[in-house]
Amino acid sequence: MGRPRAVAPAREGPLVAQVFAELADGRFHSGEELAQALGVSRSAVWKAAGNLRELGATLHAVRNRGYRLVQPTEPLRAARIREHLSREARARVSRLETAWTIDSTNSVLLSRANPRPGASEVLLAEVQTAGRGRRGRSWLAPPGGAICLSFSWTFREVPPELGALGLVIGVCLLRALRSLGLKDAGLKWPNDLLVQGRKLGGVLIELRAEASGPACVIIGVGLNVALGAQVLKQIAATGIEATDLSAAGLGDTGRNRIVAAVVSECLAGLAVFERDSLKPFLEEWRRADALAGKPVNVSGAQGSAKGFARGIDVHGALLLETPQGVQRFISGDVSVRPAVTA
Repeated sequence: MGRPRAVAPAREGPLVAQVFAELADGRFHSGEELAQALGVSRSAVWKAAGNLRELGATLHAVRNRGYRLVQPTEPLRAARIREHLSREARARVSRLETAWTIDSTNSVLLSRANPRPGASEVLLAEVQTAGRGRRGRSWLAPPGGAICLSFSWTFREVPPELGALGLVIGVCLLRALRSLGLKDAGLKWPNDLLVQGRKLGGVLIELRAEASGPACVIIGVGLNVALGAQVLKQIAATGIEATDLSAAGLGDTGRNRIVAAVVSECLAGLAVFERDSLKPFLEEWRRADALAGKPVNVSGAQGSAKGFARGIDVHGALLLETPQGVQRFISGDVSVRPAVTA
């Protein structure tokens, strides 16, 4: 594997990023207007518009009117995100960057030195060329249609229940989105956020630790904001029913504000988890459990089983009621799907 590419701020990015920013208001902009604003030729604007389409953006081009993004959006801006952070989060974030395109926000942070304990680096990208979810699955996100976010955190020593960290982050995501007005959201063990049974987002956690001493986690968060019909269809073809914040009623909430709410809640939650482990989050997670009592199939390194989901234990493991008794599955080693019934 090569080294991750250097991060460039979105405002100083390639022409395609600049055209995207100009079109973000959802209005029509003529090719001539865009060319004059950006100091390039109309042909260069036309090529950039084609690049946006290739990246998954739904772009209309109408003769004598110009180009427009079908779904208005808000370009990611580090300064605006920082403005919306809680005072505590602002003090903890040592570095906050946005990029137009990189391979993977998680990979970039993994390539860096650990932040000091209690501090965090935050990185976002409009486009990830190698974005991924759990078990190597790709993450589809058109420009402006999602939030692709990673942040790092260094524990002074490896927490005893580190495997349950994904559950903690799930609770923090719910808190953040509920504070913005999201309703009817739930959590699917081990790391998915759902609305009415459809996937709204997910969490990917990667660990870098030594035998003794500090442990650094890189926490990747993907949130669907306004994917568009074509991307939703692509995701459905992979066997996953997805939704986005626009469909859930948060279409008018700016992405920078959403990011700030997520980062603020997650960093506060990490500080509590480091001190008190999973216990302060258990009941909140159980109340949001989208699988509770449902028939499910579980498969993973421990094998596979069918049964009824019975929540989680005090260590965050999934409890599955089967004809052979209750089985326990450890977070991160299994995938869960609704059971197929006759």
